[in-house]
Amino acid sequence: MTVKIIGAGLAGCEAALTLANRGIKVQLTDCKPSAMSPAHHDTKFAEVVCSNSFKSDDPLTASGLLKAELRILGSRLIAIADRVSVPAGSALAVDREKFARAVTDEVTLCPNIEVVCATVSEVDLSVPTIIATGPLTMPPLSDFLTKLFGASLYFYDAEAPIVDGSSIDFDHAYYGSRYGKGDDYINCPLSKAEYYEFVRALVSAERVIAKEFEKDEIFEGCMPIEIMARRGIDTLRFGPLKSAGVVDEAGNSPFAVVQLRKENEEGTMYNLVGFQTNLKFGEQKRVFGLIPALKNVEILRYGVMHRNMYVNAPTVIDRHFRIKKYPTCYIAGQLSGVEGYVESIASGLVAALNIEKAIKGEEPIELSPQTMIGALCAYLERPNGHFQPMNANHGLLPPLKNVDRSKRKEAFFARSMANFRQNG
Repeated sequence: MTVKIIGAGLAGCEAALTLANRGIKVQLTDCKPSAMSPAHHDTKFAEVVCSNSFKSDDPLTASGLLKAELRILGSRLIAIADRVSVPAGSALAVDREKFARAVTDEVTLCPNIEVVCATVSEVDLSVPTIIATGPLTMPPLSDFLTKLFGASLYFYDAEAPIVDGSSIDFDHAYYGSRYGKGDDYINCPLSKAEYYEFVRALVSAERVIAKEFEKDEIFEGCMPIEIMARRGIDTLRFGPLKSAGVVDEAGNSPFAVVQLRKENEEGTMYNLVGFQTNLKFGEQKRVFGLIPALKNVEILRYGVMHRNMYVNAPTVIDRHFRIKKYPTCYIAGQLSGVEGYVESIASGLVAALNIEKAIKGEEPIELSPQTMIGALCAYLERPNGHFQPMNANHGLLPPLKNVDRSKRKEAFFARSMANFRQNG
């Protein structure tokens, strides 16, 4: 029995390695390198596009709990991410090039995985298959899926710029993480006058797409910074530019601060944290140059915006990522309605474990909704008239009883770990 996996992104590679390591033959098909989506820049598999951060690794956060659970389940991609991580405070951030290369090498060298370079036009719904083509699924497969599932839902997603670390002006910047937790970020402080000048320029700058942004199609988790700024002149300084916990050598906290995070281990490239944008390239150079530390910065990759697609999960798939109308086939990754790198990895792992169960004639695995992975799976199946992609968050978990709010996160973590111990 060979399982077909379409798409060699995070979910597809996790699913392929999970199955292959359990002795199941896999045919992994991807259009790279013969074809590339507008957002991809690299011919290697498992390319991380928007940011190199896999979010917090603190187990008391929702994303940290999700990673802790994936490590228990033996996620190959999280293990690789741990191996090629770069300093990022309490976050798990990776060297993108090393991460993609390591995943690609592991996939291509695995004897149980056959890699096929092809553009898939349709899916044989009668054979075990995982569709993991991501939110940028391209025609003709996107057309096939639209016909299969009806009108597709979609949102717009944005990427932040990457700058040359050597061009940052350290007369106006300093190293440090929030609340003294290391020196992993470059802080670019803004005075009150500088902040308001920056926001005024940001909201009036030219964008690549304008009319579409006025609709309710922008996903909150990747809100372009210029759209966020239009919600109020102080919105950014209580959001991505908040200065809480950031102090300079003299112990002073700035009015607002732009943080830069390493893109690679060498520290030659930095990502503007929270600066997903759809400004025209010239406008990015002009407006972001108003930040004193970035006045003469070299932008290595400009921020861009692209159209993301996903299925209406509650009507299309169950909590096992199995397509309801075609139970031999599964959907994983952001196409399934999860949002985020680690969430996509989790979906690929769960889909793979369940397709293995199906091949063996066994019942699918049941992850408790008291775990973060189980809660995310349950969300996808829950009826919802206005379904939107979801990332890991504590709001998905069942409430705790008789637990002080200050101890809530510790209790969520303890409850999840107890579930995994009880259920093996």
